Amino acid sequence: MIAPAARRDFRLLWIGETASRFGSSVTSLALPLVALQTLNAGTFTVATVAAAAWLPWLVIGLPAGALVDRWPRRRIMLACDAVSIAVLASVPAAAWLGTLTIAHLLVATLLTGVANVFFQTSYASYLPTVVGPADLPEANAKLQGSESAAQVAGPGLAGLLAQLFGAVTGLLADAVTFGVSAVCLLRIRTREEPAAGAAERRSLRHEIAAGLRFVARDGYLRVFAAYGALSNLLLVGYQAILVVFLVRTVGLSPGAVGLLSALTSLGGIAGAALAPWIVHRFGSARGLLLSKALCVPFALLIPLTGTGVALSCFVLGSTVLIGGVVAGNVISGSFRQAYVPPRMLGRAITSMQFVNYGTIPFGALLGGAIGTALGLRPALWVMTGCLAVSSAILLVGPLRRHRDLPARPEPTRPEPEPVRVAA
Repeated sequence: MIAPAARRDFRLLWIGETASRFGSSVTSLALPLVALQTLNAGTFTVATVAAAAWLPWLVIGLPAGALVDRWPRRRIMLACDAVSIAVLASVPAAAWLGTLTIAHLLVATLLTGVANVFFQTSYASYLPTVVGPADLPEANAKLQGSESAAQVAGPGLAGLLAQLFGAVTGLLADAVTFGVSAVCLLRIRTREEPAAGAAERRSLRHEIAAGLRFVARDGYLRVFAAYGALSNLLLVGYQAILVVFLVRTVGLSPGAVGLLSALTSLGGIAGAALAPWIVHRFGSARGLLLSKALCVPFALLIPLTGTGVALSCFVLGSTVLIGGVVAGNVISGSFRQAYVPPRMLGRAITSMQFVNYGTIPFGALLGGAIGTALGLRPALWVMTGCLAVSSAILLVGPLRRHRDLPARPEPTRPEPEPVRVAA
């Protein structure tokens, strides 16, 4: 159980993050529907919008980690909430005025992506401030569980809003959830440790390099980063064209797409709930391997989706896949937050996310390109077929030799003395 002193602040952080994730899950379906229905975009254009959401991780991910280690993390998250509210609200406003364009949609997606880079990096680094190391697995399981629950309701609401009021209404709902997140953050009482003073800081480039070296030299983090890069490339590759496939090939309405997305997100709730049991029963290292190796191949059912009974292929394949991904994320996220020294956490997180998320824009564009060239169903076969065998990368590192992941890195040689920056 989370320590009593931390419960109130964790509850606020949990509510705010869940509200934000709920809004983001609405947007994940609303954005492609806006492009498809409001702007009549093609397959590759819809994939480009999906890529724009993740491009900032590739462009600013590394400096963001170093800056998060310097600045107060709660203030960063509040600023990101404010930016997201303004940008998301601009899309329905432009649509109602008749001035919305693909360019506006792309710029809005890019700006919210920038805010997401700083918010998620700050959030992952801020959580250990609110709860102690021993409480991180429980806290992450609760957060992943509520995130998955939000993903159950979010797409369903997005589909309903699109059916009744137009897809752009979903983006307005997302803007409201960022307001809830900001209010919750403002009420948190936990005080952060002050960032290092100017005299103690290295140059920004040196700090970025230190984060990259830390990840590259660590056998566990290095393999996790490589696996994340490949799996995200393939996951987003099929997800970028999935709504187009369900609407234009299978012939589903926006409401039906939202309902199916909500049903499959139940797998995430199950994965988050089972993650602590998996760790207890099999160990954190073996549990992570099992979550990926046994569940990810179910993605091969998705290209078999059709009308009638064949819709069950989509539901079963997506549900089990999402469950395995979420269970693995709970295990690996708790490991990383406890394993990486606090002074390096922001830089280590963004170094890994630079690799993990940096492939996502290319995955979205690749999915769109293959879908345009070969057709949507063949593109799904290519992406899910590669995804089914991607977990083999995890066997390359030390993970396969241990029952549990280590609590801390092995001692290494000290880094050179920092370059002093004049005050």
